Amino acid sequence: MSIFEEISSFLQSGRAPKVKELVQQAIDEGLEPKQILEEGLLSAMSIVGDKFKRNEVFVPEVLVAARAMKAGVEVLRPHLVASGVENKGTVVIGTVKGDLHDIGKNLVKMMFEGKGLEVIDLGVDVAPETFVAKAKEHNAQIICCSALLTTTMPEMKNVVELAEKEGIRDSVKIMVGGAPVTKEFCESVGADYYTPDAASAAETALNICLAK
Repeated sequence: MSIFEEISSFLQSGRAPKVKELVQQAIDEGLEPKQILEEGLLSAMSIVGDKFKRNEVFVPEVLVAARAMKAGVEVLRPHLVASGVENKGTVVIGTVKGDLHDIGKNLVKMMFEGKGLEVIDLGVDVAPETFVAKAKEHNAQIICCSALLTTTMPEMKNVVELAEKEGIRDSVKIMVGGAPVTKEFCESVGADYYTPDAASAAETALNICLAK
């Protein structure tokens, strides 16, 4: 079994200390940081995402796998920066104004990171002005809005309208999601993408960023 397969196996089972140790070992052996990231960490997270989509694993397993990935990335990050590996794209994510739910948002964030995207997490109860300002500040390709309450869903329309008003609508795609959100709602507020689950959201986001 190669060290990449070992990293992948431990990551999928959420063994953060072991992932950390093996990533360090791979660095010490002189392996390319980009290769460790892609063949060890990201490929493993991709497998977890596919299993999640097929209902073979559930939210708790995804969260522990994501934590293990984060532990590996922390060891790797300085080496990635030194070797000039760039992020595949930048996403600004948050739960809309008036809504304090964040489990879905956190899961999506982890899936995005598992695809090699940089995620600017704005937290919960995020005003449209904050989404737009942070997207500009970080030169993001995507604004991702989450809502669990039907009463807060109209805030998504406010984000779309403000992005238009601020002149970033052509350069930033807007994704919406959350339990009560539908494709029809997404279209009605003028957002670009709706996906029914976190794994599909991550695939869509990666495709958007790679197409830029």
